[in-house]
Amino acid sequence: MPEDGRAQEADDEARAKGQRMAGLAIDGSNPDVSLLYDINGLAKDAPGWFDRVMEYVGEYGIMLGLVVVSLWCWWSVRRREDAPAAMASLVWAPLAAGIALLVNIPIRGFVERPRPFVDHRGLEVLVAGKTDFSFVSDHSTMAMAIGVGLFITHRRIGLIGIGLALLEGLCRVYMGVHYPTDVIGGFALGTAVTLLLAPPAQALLTPLMTAVARSPRVGWLVRAEGRRRPVSQSEGAAWGLPGGPRPEGARDKDLAA
Repeated sequence: MPEDGRAQEADDEARAKGQRMAGLAIDGSNPDVSLLYDINGLAKDAPGWFDRVMEYVGEYGIMLGLVVVSLWCWWSVRRREDAPAAMASLVWAPLAAGIALLVNIPIRGFVERPRPFVDHRGLEVLVAGKTDFSFVSDHSTMAMAIGVGLFITHRRIGLIGIGLALLEGLCRVYMGVHYPTDVIGGFALGTAVTLLLAPPAQALLTPLMTAVARSPRVGWLVRAEGRRRPVSQSEGAAWGLPGGPRPEGARDKDLAA
C-alpha cells in the first residue's frame, strides 16, 4: 500500500476512534451535537462585528478578564486579618490551572476526539487552525480552575470569576471549536483539581506567605500597610486549612476555605 494510503487509513482510524470514545452521532441526533448546532447557529445570524468580538473574547478576552479579577482579589485580601492564608489560596488558583492543563494532556491523548468541524458540516468556525483534539477544552479547564480558586479566596469575587469561566465555555461552543461536553468536561476537571488539591496546597503555601508578610521589603505583597502584625506559623497553618481556627476579629464574610 502506498504511503499516502496508509496515512489516510491511519487518519480514518483515529477519527473513528475519536467518535466512538466521545459517543458522537454524525447524524446530529446526539443532544451534544444538537446543542452545538443551536449555539453555533447564533454565530451565523449575528453580524460580522459581533462574531469578531466573540472570537477575541473567547480566545483572549476572558482570560485577560480573569487576570484583572485576580488582581482585584489580591488588592482586597491583603487588607484582611487572615491575609497570609487568603493569599495562599489566591496563589493556588493559577497553580491549579496549570496542573489541570497538565492533567488534560493524557486525557486528550486517550480520548482523541476530533474538533466538531471535522465531523460536522455547516458549522460557523470563527477560529481557524485548530488541529489538536477537542476533549476536554483547555480554555474552559483553565478558566474554571482560576474561578474556583478565586472563590476559595473571596466568595463574592470568586462568583465573578466563575461567571467568566461559564462565559468562556459558551464562547468556545459559539466559536465552533468545541462540543458542549468538551466544555463541561473542562469545568469538571478544573473544579476537581482545584478543590481536591487545595488543602495540601494551602498547607504548603500559607507558611510561605506568612514569611513573606514578615518581610520589610516585600511584605506589602501579602499584607497591606497598616495591617501588618507578627503572624505565627501555627496561626497561618490553622487559617489555611479548612475548618481551622481563626483569630478573634478576623473577617468571616469572605473566607471560604
